[in-house]
Amino acid sequence: RQEVLARRQEVLARRQEVLARAAPPLENEQNEEVRVIPTSIHDIDNGKILGFDHNLSEDHPGFKDEDYKQRRSWIAGLARDILPGDEIPRLEYRPEEVETWAKALEELEQLFPTHACKEFLDAIDKLDFRPDVVPQLQDVHQVLQETSGFAIRPVAGLLHPRDFLNGLAFKTFHSTQYMRHWSQPHYTPEPDLIHEIIGHIPMLTNKYYADMVQQIGLASLYATDKEIWHLTKVYWYTVEFGVVMEDEEIKAFGAGVLSSYGELDHMRTGNPEFAPLDPWAKQPKMSYKDGFQKKYFVLNSFEEGSELLREYSQTFLDRKQ
Repeated sequence: RQEVLARRQEVLARRQEVLARAAPPLENEQNEEVRVIPTSIHDIDNGKILGFDHNLSEDHPGFKDEDYKQRRSWIAGLARDILPGDEIPRLEYRPEEVETWAKALEELEQLFPTHACKEFLDAIDKLDFRPDVVPQLQDVHQVLQETSGFAIRPVAGLLHPRDFLNGLAFKTFHSTQYMRHWSQPHYTPEPDLIHEIIGHIPMLTNKYYADMVQQIGLASLYATDKEIWHLTKVYWYTVEFGVVMEDEEIKAFGAGVLSSYGELDHMRTGNPEFAPLDPWAKQPKMSYKDGFQKKYFVLNSFEEGSELLREYSQTFLDRKQ
C-alpha cells in the first residue's frame, strides 16, 4: 500500500510540474506573450481532456449503461497514473469487448485490399491482428519503437489539441485504451481502441509517414493558439482523413477512413471532392457529425508528403531562438 501511495505522490508531483509549465503564457516587458516550449514528452500533460471521457453525452451509445461508464472511468484512471516511459498496463478485455473488436475488424478487412494503401496493407500483415484477441497497447508500442521510433502514451479521452500535437513532436502518440460500446461495433463518436489500433498504428510503422506526422507536431511547438487550430485541421485532413495516389488510384491512409467501413466506402463511391494538400492554405471546417467527408486531400507519395510538411514546419521552427 505504501508503494502505491508513493507512486501516486510521484504522479501528482510530476503532474503539478507539467501543469505549471503548461500554464497560460506570461507577458514580457513589451507585453508580448511568452510561452514555455516543451523540451521533452515529460513536459506535456496528458490530463487536459476536452471531451469524450467517461462522462458521456446523452447521444452516446453507452450513456445509459452504468457498467460501461464505470469501466471507462477505471481505464481513464489508469491513463492518468502513467508517466512517459512506464510500461502500459495490460487489460483483460471482456467477452463483449472482444466481440466488438472482432466485428469491426472483420467488416473492415473486406474493404482493405481494394481501398487501403499498400503501406497500410504491408503493416497490417506484419501486425497480424486476430479477431479473437484485442491487441495490447504495450505490444503495439514495442512494434512502433522497433520500426519508426514512435511511442504510445495512454490518454483518458480527447486530449487538448496543443498537448496532443506537441506529443507528436517527440514521436509520442496519445492513445485511448477503452473500447467503443458493444451495441454499435461499427460506429464511435470518439477516439477509441479500435480507431487507434486499426486506424493509426499500422501507418505509424512507416518511416516516411511517421516523419510527416512528427513535422506537424514540431510546428505545433512554436504555433500560436490560432495557428494550433490550423495545424489541427492539417492533421485532420492528413493523419485522420488523408488519401494517397497509388497506381492512378486513390487509396486511404487516414485513420478516420481506415477505421470506418462507411467512410472507406464513401471515399471510393460517394463522389467526394479531391484536391492536392496545401498546408499553408486555409483548410475547410472539420466535420465531426455531419456524415462522411465531402473533401479529401491527396498526396502523391509519403516521401513527398514528408518533404512538404517538413518545409511547412520549418516556417515555425525558424522562430526558435
